[in-house]
Amino acid sequence: MLKIENTLFTAVMAVYFASMLLYFCFIAFKKDGFARFAVIAQAAGLALHTLALICRGIGAGRLPLTNQYEFATSFAWGLSLVSLVFILRFRFKALGAFAAPVTFLVIGYAAMQSKEVRELMPALRSGWLGLHVSTAIIAYGSFGVCFVLSLIFLLRARVQQGSFLDQHLPDREKLDAISYRASALGLLFLTFTILSGAIWAERAWGSYWSWDPKETWSLVTWIVYAAYLHLRLRRGWQGRAAAVFAVIGFICVMFTYIGVNTLLPGVHSYA
Repeated sequence: MLKIENTLFTAVMAVYFASMLLYFCFIAFKKDGFARFAVIAQAAGLALHTLALICRGIGAGRLPLTNQYEFATSFAWGLSLVSLVFILRFRFKALGAFAAPVTFLVIGYAAMQSKEVRELMPALRSGWLGLHVSTAIIAYGSFGVCFVLSLIFLLRARVQQGSFLDQHLPDREKLDAISYRASALGLLFLTFTILSGAIWAERAWGSYWSWDPKETWSLVTWIVYAAYLHLRLRRGWQGRAAAVFAVIGFICVMFTYIGVNTLLPGVHSYA
């Protein structure tokens, strides 16, 4: 099964790359047909990606969510899933031209990690693993889409009125609203991630919270996005400032994922 997973993973990278090129062609050649094929390719890549994760899980004899490679490829899966949902829900095909490169970069990062299957350490042998990590994947994927939407918002003012891109991008007000929904979804799932992690930690180590670097930075990320949503709801904070805040939030997400593992080892160093 692991050999099948390796083959599927290679196919997934190829299909995601093809989808990204089709999205770029949609913008460059101003043909809607490219966008339709790009969405189909992304959906096909997501289906293959799902099969690859299933094969990984069967081959490893556990949920494929316990090391850098497995979380990175699952993170890319979450990005692809959430972006596709938003593309279809809001009929926003141009979003793919900005989201697809982020997805491809994340799965490219996964490709550089070791694919070795190792036995689970005792602390990870818990039913909480699936809930804790799967909610983190959806949270990170949602924050990634929020990040992309915020970048589009910041670039929207430079798009020439009446141009092809102008016709395929929502106005700034709608972009702001969609970005808010993505961040709210991400914060909801990050809350589940932190709560399930705290319960799991108490059962594994006898303490709900130990100020491990990843725990601390997950909390920092939660506070950043909670402040973002609070300012929007209570202070009517919208527009450019909110978009910049969302970009900073995603920088915190990426530091929590990559930076902490690289620079601040702790009990989460295995993931």
